[in-house]
Amino acid sequence: MSFLVLDPTPGTTAAIGRPAPRLDTLKGKTVGFVSNGKEGTKGFFGHLEGMLRAECGVADVVYRTKSNYSAPADAWIADEIKSWHAVFSGLGD
Repeated sequence: MSFLVLDPTPGTTAAIGRPAPRLDTLKGKTVGFVSNGKEGTKGFFGHLEGMLRAECGVADVVYRTKSNYSAPADAWIADEIKSWHAVFSGLGD
C-alpha cells in the first residue's frame, strides 16, 4: 500500500513590507478587532476588550467585521488598520 501526499502550500514568495515595531505599552492606545463575522468572536473579543482596558489601559477599541469570512479583510478595513496602534484578528464558530 502506498500514499500520495500533496503539498497544498503555494511555495515561497518574497516578503511584502516588514513587521511593525513592537509597542512598549498599550496604555492610551487604540486597538482594533477584525472579526470573520462568525458568532464565536463576539464573546471572545468582548472579554478581551475588558481585559485590555482594565489591565493594559487601552483607550479605544474599534470593531470591524469582514464581508466574507473566508477572504482577506476588505480594502477599507485594511486602510483603517493603519490608524490603529494594534490589531487582533480572530475567528470563531
